Parts: sequence; C-alpha cells; structure tokens
Amino acid sequence: MSLKPNKILVPIGFSEQSITALKQALNFAQANKSKVFLLTVLEERSVIQNLFLDDNSHDLKKKIHNKLSAIISDLKDQYNVEIEPIVSQGKIYDQINEVAEMISCDLIIMGTAGSPKNKIKKVIGSNAERVVRLAHCPVITIKEINKVQDCNNIIVPLDLDKETKEKVTYALEYARNWGATIRLVSVVLKDNIEIRERLLKNLNQVEKFVLDAGVACTAEIIDGDIKQNIGDNIFDYEKKFKDDIIMIMTKKEELSLSNNISVTARYIINNSPIPVMCIRPAPRKHLTGPTTAF
Repeated sequence: MSLKPNKILVPIGFSEQSITALKQALNFAQANKSKVFLLTVLEERSVIQNLFLDDNSHDLKKKIHNKLSAIISDLKDQYNVEIEPIVSQGKIYDQINEVAEMISCDLIIMGTAGSPKNKIKKVIGSNAERVVRLAHCPVITIKEINKVQDCNNIIVPLDLDKETKEKVTYALEYARNWGATIRLVSVVLKDNIEIRERLLKNLNQVEKFVLDAGVACTAEIIDGDIKQNIGDNIFDYEKKFKDDIIMIMTKKEELSLSNNISVTARYIINNSPIPVMCIRPAPRKHLTGPTTAF
C-alpha cells in the first residue's frame, strides 16, 4: 500500500455532513492527483422483511447510482479529480472495508456525527468506529458539516511508545504533498519531571528527523491537567494555528485486546473541530499491555 493516497474512498449517505466530507476529500485528491471512489451502501433487509416486501433492491441501486452520478456531475467543474461511483449492499462498515480492500484504496475519508452538543459521547457512531478500527489504510474522520479547508499544519501528538512514531512517516509524505508544517506536541503532567525529560528527548529526536528530511517542523511540550482529557489539551494547542489536521494512532495492542479503540483516540475523533487522520500501526510479533494512544 502506497503512503501517497492514489485512491481515496468516500462513503456517502447524502447528508450534509457526508457531502462536506466528499468536498474535503476532493480537496485532498486534487492536491495529491488522486482518484476518488464515491460509495453508497444499501443496507440489507432481514429475511423476514423480504418475505413481506417486494425485493426492489436492483431498482434502488440504480436510483442511487444515478444520484451519485448527478453529484459527480455537479462537482466535476469545480474539482479536477476523477470520481467513480460505487453502490453496494450489506452492513455499512463491512462494505466500506470490503470495497476499500477491493479497490486497494490508500485513504478513507468519512463524516462522523461526533458528540451531541454539550455532552461528551463515549462511543463514536458504530459504523465510523468499526471502519477506523478495522481498516488497513488511514481513515480521516470529519465532524464539521460546513467547513472545507486546506491542511497547512499537521498536528502530531507524540507519547513515548515506539508505535506512535510510525505516523511520522505518513506525516512527512502528506506534509510534502500539501506544503504543510508538522507540529509535534506532547502532553505531560506538571509534576512529572522524569516523563517531561523523556518526552523532550523524544520530541527533539523526531523534530531533527523531520527537519533533516527537508520538511518544516516545530516541537512543543504542553502541561496537562489530570482532571482534563488529553484530547482537550491537543485542541487548545491546535487553536494556535489555522487549516489543520490532527494525526493520531489507533494502537494495535488495544485493537487486539478489546473491541474498541482507545479512550483518547475516541475522544479526539468525537470532539475534534478539525479533520482527524487515524493510522493503524503495523502488526507486531509481541504485544504489550494497552497504553494511552495518540
């Protein structure tokens, strides 16, 4: 699989949010000269439903395909991107991942409902979470429904796990394509001097690696509060910049030991005001206990 997104899959359900995700995907595709596959999934009815209802799924698929073609026609003059419509039937998250494998896509971009206003939601929409958890390529989730932006800053949170450094390779590739600056950031509790020193050493090493690769980069440690979610510290840091994307890791260890992604990753995806790119670490032979994921 290429790190450069030559093929981008965009699941779309015709909501305002999914149209925004599509336009964001087209922005990315135009910058990377990628092809976009526009996917709508027709959910399968149960056996009982089919006994009492005429099975007109073929006609419905045709209507959906025509609707997708109309959307493509409306956007083709605005974006110089090749777009191909796909209609499939089955469970939404299964079909998204199956189609992603079938076309060998390098990136999935999809909208997510995020958290209800004034309420912290503990789970991502089930389809979005399962796609993030199971996809073999990076997944960008977008919560905002009315904001399409460039990505001039790639916010890369780092902890002390080796796996989190894997996303630096992706950050470098995307930074080169977008002409973006990589913003490395680590969160440490104010009274943890030992961890602060280790994080600082880690940040300096990664910053030097990025700068030596010819990409603009900054590195910063910010003080966290034990009563505050780490994600909120990242959001506060992100406000210093404009036109950003946050790049996080969904830990392989946690994916193997539970049915969910990490609490930190879930919180960031649910509540981020900007797009979030989720990267699944490469498989490892030896698994350690679950850790806080960035």
